[in-house]
Amino acid sequence: MKLAFSTLGVPGLPVPDVVRLAATHGYHGVELRAHPEEPVHPGLTLAERADVAAEFKSAGVEILGLAGYARVAAPGDDTPVLREIRDLLELARDVGAPFVRVFPGAGGDQSPEEADATAARRLGTAAEYATDLGVRILLETHDSHRTGADVIRVLGPVGHRRVGALWDVMHTWLGGEQPSTTYAALSPHLGYVQVKDIASPEDTTPLLLGTGVLPLTECVELLSREGWDGWLCWEYEKRWYESAEPLEPLLTPGRDHLARLLNDSA
Repeated sequence: MKLAFSTLGVPGLPVPDVVRLAATHGYHGVELRAHPEEPVHPGLTLAERADVAAEFKSAGVEILGLAGYARVAAPGDDTPVLREIRDLLELARDVGAPFVRVFPGAGGDQSPEEADATAARRLGTAAEYATDLGVRILLETHDSHRTGADVIRVLGPVGHRRVGALWDVMHTWLGGEQPSTTYAALSPHLGYVQVKDIASPEDTTPLLLGTGVLPLTECVELLSREGWDGWLCWEYEKRWYESAEPLEPLLTPGRDHLARLLNDSA
């Protein structure tokens, strides 16, 4: 498996510094938060996008994916949601990222069935854009659809190879789902896995991997046993938790912990 980290842990850091962190601390790739307050977002010009791609390529670091914020199950008109996804897909194509992340984000007065249908309809349409652009859309286990069982209710009806799942191990755990159950639901659709650690369900402040309560050992053992050979991406959510320790000093210990888990499960 390859290892990456998310720029949520180093908010606003310029691209050359992100690349330096990845190369210095032994990560194969980076998940880029694609938001206007970050250096990489859909507002970049074609020349700026080319510069981003070149910066990563020259260092031998991959752009794993773009973490976007489109909410595919949210109530309202489809048009702005589809536009947001298409903008992300075009940016991903231009910088060389194979994946874009979207959220479920259901709410309002919708029933669960209506939310599922809305998400499936939008993802089915967006899948055609993704096919043309050579990028894959991943629906994260998050918010209104935090378990594998929730996400598969959407992905099943979509049934398109360009639409898959992003497994956030914290959200499935908070949803009371066992890793084996999550994997069974999502394995045919799995793009990559976000790993993290926290102190408790009540305190989700990010911690160094291996120092909290999330079932990381079980997840890595499961993935290895099943022969899954994708990406593990450390999402250290410093952006939302100002009290969290800075990520940079933790990057090498975090990588070493994941490497030990992978070695032990080999």
